[in-house]
Amino acid sequence: MYQRLVWKLLCLAHTRPDITYPVSVINQFMHNLRDSHLQVAYGVLHYLKGSPKKGILFKRNNIMALESYTNIDNVGTLVDKRSTFGYCTFLGGEFSNMEEAITQGLSKLVWLKIILNDLRIELKGPMKLYCDNKSIINIAHNSVEHDRTKHIEIDRHFIIEKLEKGLVCMSYVPSTQQLVDFLTKGLNNSTFHDLIIKLGMKDIYSST
Repeated sequence: MYQRLVWKLLCLAHTRPDITYPVSVINQFMHNLRDSHLQVAYGVLHYLKGSPKKGILFKRNNIMALESYTNIDNVGTLVDKRSTFGYCTFLGGEFSNMEEAITQGLSKLVWLKIILNDLRIELKGPMKLYCDNKSIINIAHNSVEHDRTKHIEIDRHFIIEKLEKGLVCMSYVPSTQQLVDFLTKGLNNSTFHDLIIKLGMKDIYSST
């Protein structure tokens, strides 16, 4: 039962990104289940029951711009302490995709740009990649390779190539404005709901 429930929640998370983090955590215990994990799963169901109309609303927008917010939680999870990565991609100011890893965030931007070019849709300015980790940004802009940075999971050369060509602009965003924190860590209710609103999630059946 637990496995089926988690699988359904994983599928639902594609259209309900607000449940991504807790579902990704309980997914790690598919074969090592405890009662506490099942209670978390029930908690997600309770949250969904209280917000059945919530979803991502795509509105008409004449400003075609591609941007992505990326986040790296170096503290890691309580399970294995490994770093957690996440990103959200926006097209024309509307939420488009979410994944895990900073290079995947840039790759998604490049892929979307190719698709838009094929559709003869012109973008306004360079693509924007936002990150709240200044160390990562410095490494991305520094073409000199150091032994102490080899462990960082970034395809630096791929990023530098796109930066030098002017295809993408990588900028720092304060943690208070980091939209993808809900993908990598647990948040208090106030911060969580604030980020969800900024993400564009709302009552999709509302007339307003």
